[in-house]
Amino acid sequence: MHDFMIAEDSELWEIICDGPHVPMKKLEETGPLVPKGRREYIDIDRKVIEKNYRAKKILMCGIGPDEYNRVSACDTAKEIWEALQTAHEGTTQVKQSKIDMLTTEYELFRMKDDASIQNMHTKFTSIINELHSLGDVIPRNKLALAA
Repeated sequence: MHDFMIAEDSELWEIICDGPHVPMKKLEETGPLVPKGRREYIDIDRKVIEKNYRAKKILMCGIGPDEYNRVSACDTAKEIWEALQTAHEGTTQVKQSKIDMLTTEYELFRMKDDASIQNMHTKFTSIINELHSLGDVIPRNKLALAA
């Protein structure tokens, strides 16, 4: 059962990242592939299509009303995920600007005389975590709270 759950989670994540499976057929033996009509689906097609609905449900159940309004018109789990990424991270250009700003803040970070160690550690950890969430991971051997 455990291996099935891991495989199921992996398949749902692939649908979120890559988009839903669209059942296809050939018009003629040498012709192009075109999407099947719903009435042409076989059981395996329906099972794969259900995975997109399951991925959408997981994403929709994990968001609040503000996010729901942003993504309610999305048709696929991939569209929902991309809309949430853009809303929370911004475009690639905005994301890079955030990374640059946080990197500068990290590089200039110093312990202040009037601050408690706990407050400084919290601020330092916040910078590191935000960089990590944007995909910019500072290697552990370079992490040091400046004194």
